[in-house]
Amino acid sequence: MDPDATARDGGAAEQFERPRYSIGEVAERSGLSRDTLRWYEKIGLMGYIGRDHTGNRRFSDRDLEWLTLITRLRLTGMPVADMIRYAELVRAGEHTYPERLAMFRQTRSDVLDKIAELQQTVAVLDYKIAVYEGRPATLTTSTSQE
Repeated sequence: MDPDATARDGGAAEQFERPRYSIGEVAERSGLSRDTLRWYEKIGLMGYIGRDHTGNRRFSDRDLEWLTLITRLRLTGMPVADMIRYAELVRAGEHTYPERLAMFRQTRSDVLDKIAELQQTVAVLDYKIAVYEGRPATLTTSTSQE
């Protein structure tokens, strides 16, 4: 963190990084279980997690933001190994931007393929609903098995 940037933003960056939330609070905010949070830390998906004076984990707003991204990446179907690789690239610095960009482009392509597949599935469901409701139905795919 650039100390000058912290001074310019009135300490907002410092506050963003400050460990403040317990694992229970983060579990509630993120929708992830405590066990999942511990596992993410263990496998290297989470960077350094602060500890309080008693050794309990303390998470920052930056950690919450990271967990939001990780949760979205999981929804894309990105394998955990790829997410760990991404985390390693982030920690390695800006020189890894090209590799990170390639990862996100591939993931985006994969998501678009899944969306197309889901749209075809919705078309089949709409067809079947129309059939069972006794309405005229047309389906442009060959998957209209009764």
